[in-house]
Amino acid sequence: MRRIQLIIEYDGTNYAGWQRQENALAVQQVVEERLRKLIREPGIVLHGASRTDAGVHALGQSAHFDTESRIPAEKFSYALNTMLPPDVRIRLSRQVPETFHARFSTKGKRYRYLFHVHPHAGALNRLTHAHIIYPLDTQRMAREASALVGTHDFAAFAASGSVVKDTVRTIYRADVTRDGDEVKLIVEGNGFLYNMVRIIAGTLVGVGSGKLEPGAFARAIESGNRLDLGVTAPAHGLTLMEVFYNAEDLEC
Repeated sequence: MRRIQLIIEYDGTNYAGWQRQENALAVQQVVEERLRKLIREPGIVLHGASRTDAGVHALGQSAHFDTESRIPAEKFSYALNTMLPPDVRIRLSRQVPETFHARFSTKGKRYRYLFHVHPHAGALNRLTHAHIIYPLDTQRMAREASALVGTHDFAAFAASGSVVKDTVRTIYRADVTRDGDEVKLIVEGNGFLYNMVRIIAGTLVGVGSGKLEPGAFARAIESGNRLDLGVTAPAHGLTLMEVFYNAEDLEC
């Protein structure tokens, strides 16, 4: 029995998120079904690092599975990519130790959120960028984002219905940059609450547009009140860029 890690890229537009569901098509189901067909092990299960929501994309989703197949680890990516739909691709496959777990070995994640700031919506970026029709002060947004860095109780940053007990997280990086009509948010941390990055993105739009007073993040961290923050930004602007592990956890 070997443990194989996959790094998976996908366009989340047509999927109900990563996690397999009974009444909707999820990325996990699509990859699992191709794996079972490839190696003829009907009980194969993929364990993913992040349960991305419907419409959210990934460049570096991490997952693992156990198999008795003798296919070389690095060849799984090539074989699966001949079987998968064009909006799902395996970027890398490799053998990892039996102690590795795609979710529980995680040391952090990097997310990206993209905005298209223009009076008119774009045609080519409509599935990857949230469209903002009014001007944004990106310098103000960048200053606001810097308040996230550090270890804080982010209880206010979780969507309603979240049942996680510990809401303390550490954010290592929170940057806002602009290139023409594109505004980009990069957030790295040791973990994120449900919808946390989308709430951050929506709040930054509120601050950048002048609808919210600067200091919204600091106020919400202090109060723990979701109402101190802005709206939740649309799912399609969000991409899971990378999942981080300690190097020794990946070495066989």
